[in-house]
Amino acid sequence: MNIEELSGLPPGAIDHFRSEGIEELYPPQSEAVEAGATEGENLVAAVPTASGKTMIAALSMLSAIERGGKALYIVPLRALASEKKAEFEAYEEFGATVGVTTGNYESTSDWLATKDIVVATSEKVDSLVRNGAEWLSDLTCVVSDEVHLIDDRNRGPTLEVTLAKLRQLNPGLQTVALSATVGNADEIADWLDAELVDTDWRPIDLQMGVHYGNALNFADGSTREVPVEGSEKQEAALVRDILQEDGSSLVFVNSRRNAEAAAKRLGGVSRHELTAEEETELAELADEIREDSDTETSKDLADCVEQGSAFHHAGLSSTQRSLVEDAFRDRLLKVISATPTLAAGVNTPARRVIVRDWRRFDSSAGGMAPLDVLEVHQMMGRAGRPGLDPYGEAVLLAKNHDESQELFDRYIWADPEPVRSKLAAEPALRTHVLATIASGFARTRAELLEFLEATLYASQSTEAGRLETVTDTVLEYLESNDFIERDSDSGDGSEDDGSAFTAAADLAADDGEEALGATSLGHTVSRLYLDPMSAAEIVHGLERADERPTALGLYQLVSRTPDMYELYLRSGEDEKFGELYYEREAELLGDTPSEFEEERFEDWLAALKTGKLLEDWADETDEERLTDRYKIGPGDLRGKVDTAEWLLGAAESLAAELDSEWTVAVREARARVEHGVSEALLELVSVGGVGRKRARRLYEAGIQEPADLRTADKAVVLGALKGKKTAETILENAGREDPSMDGVESTAATGGDSEPTGYSNRDDGDTDETAPRTNDSQSSLGDF
Repeated sequence: MNIEELSGLPPGAIDHFRSEGIEELYPPQSEAVEAGATEGENLVAAVPTASGKTMIAALSMLSAIERGGKALYIVPLRALASEKKAEFEAYEEFGATVGVTTGNYESTSDWLATKDIVVATSEKVDSLVRNGAEWLSDLTCVVSDEVHLIDDRNRGPTLEVTLAKLRQLNPGLQTVALSATVGNADEIADWLDAELVDTDWRPIDLQMGVHYGNALNFADGSTREVPVEGSEKQEAALVRDILQEDGSSLVFVNSRRNAEAAAKRLGGVSRHELTAEEETELAELADEIREDSDTETSKDLADCVEQGSAFHHAGLSSTQRSLVEDAFRDRLLKVISATPTLAAGVNTPARRVIVRDWRRFDSSAGGMAPLDVLEVHQMMGRAGRPGLDPYGEAVLLAKNHDESQELFDRYIWADPEPVRSKLAAEPALRTHVLATIASGFARTRAELLEFLEATLYASQSTEAGRLETVTDTVLEYLESNDFIERDSDSGDGSEDDGSAFTAAADLAADDGEEALGATSLGHTVSRLYLDPMSAAEIVHGLERADERPTALGLYQLVSRTPDMYELYLRSGEDEKFGELYYEREAELLGDTPSEFEEERFEDWLAALKTGKLLEDWADETDEERLTDRYKIGPGDLRGKVDTAEWLLGAAESLAAELDSEWTVAVREARARVEHGVSEALLELVSVGGVGRKRARRLYEAGIQEPADLRTADKAVVLGALKGKKTAETILENAGREDPSMDGVESTAATGGDSEPTGYSNRDDGDTDETAPRTNDSQSSLGDF
């Protein structure tokens, strides 16, 4: 289909696409248009990576806007949200406005009401529904990218319920679901009442095969000689081979440690293919990585980058991940060794994808277990991009002929597993049942079951009564923790208090139904985007505190919740943290377990380890020591701190809801973990531009509160802050009448002569020192 044949788009859209070099639609895109994508029809597009899924989304959204509507684009990751926003902002040249929203789960983001296209994560959209964002009712088109993630046990139920709620909010809503790997796309289409575009067409050839010995054997029967020289590893030979064609490689491995080790080895291959100009650019990139974080992980990454190689996993900071991804897209980096986090949708094309490790440790299997076909195909889909590569290759590694045949059978010739709903698992259901009741989507048990019948789980379920049984179990849990109230007969003589729940109960009783309503506490829990079990843990811990809780007690409390990915105990650490437990047992909140309750006691110690990490951070221990002491990456540290800050903010709201006397203690613990400072520095870090390093240097120079900044000797301030522009900005933020540092000479401050080691630049606030701080965090993808 020629681009000129399209109709129903905003004026200027076709000219824009033509300017991008698009003259003709790819076959999957043409098929989507013929299926009604530009006419408001629901659509499921199961289309390979790089075959035009985003264009299908764009045509659907832009045609909806031209009809006077509003579009929402749902992504699984915040990094993808930023990527798609940048892509869609090009449409602003012909009048389509774009906004993005990810974190801050208590906000309704009302400013987005004026935007034509909104990009958001599924968790953020769920929170918008819970918080009653009115602009959601204006949506006429929703696009769900990577819809196969409904199968994910952690984030899948949120995406599933969110789509179901949006469709209930807007009965005429056009739903467009996209994925490269769906084994049962027809089931998803049936659930969404959608037309199906299911194709394996790609704009460039993708060859899938297995390497063993000295040859790459492809599924079509062809062979490519790739000899392994001496003690060389298979992946090194494959990287060397494709680099000689000026192609890049992605190597997928099963652990962080393996990713880092592989990157170091492969740097010995890639460095031989670098030009002098590339060496200079890579040296500059390595310096940026070292400046971002002064940890061992950062140093190792920078060393690899200098050789044209990198590793990528969730232990890196978000800045480091972005630097690596951008340099790889620009083909400055020649090879990345990565855990599967990189296969989750971020645009990182490579000519050759090497799946080195197709097994991963699985505790439920008691050892190493094969990866799902869907996950391996997601990795393989990274191979080849139009305009960059003449072809793409996806390669698995085998040690012998039998294993080679197994890999062909298991992955090359196999279809991805069907996507299955994970909603019926109680942890997911308790969260979404409470949210459904609190947001008014269901006011009776019958309405709740009716809503749940509109989910993918209900359409896939073959077990009669299963959903109803699990739902009733969840309702009992929510009632027992005072999150909801139930009434099957309001005519029992109880007093009518005129509440909305009583009115609903009267109506339900008339119809012989059971009324459901969220309590004030339940509304708060739902608004805070908490797992009800997390809220129950926090509430019970605060209620049972006889004395003012300490920071460690509160940090360990939130670390016990399902919303925190706690650190696990390494070999020998049960004894170490067991001793800490007995030493500080009196500070811990809630029902402490007996050491004879082995599983519960171990969980308690793991939460104590996580809480101690947070206490160390709040005691100003530097980042390098923390990452070394706890054997984590800078990204892990940032993730734990951000999650703790969110959970403690929620705990503060819960304490206020309960009228707890410990509200101030929770607030102080939250502020300390947010800024990574002791109590003495809390006032100083409230000044814009003052982070943990600067606050400590100011304090040691005798400047102990914001008021001191308005009267202190400027030379002392400059000595502590080590930069005139920085000092002027901070003095201005503190309200000093004349913040100018003109003519001021630095006076070395006590304790301020040397830079504390190991702090990230992140610790001093934003790079732009006048920029406001933001709270836009979200939970990590996993433990990779």
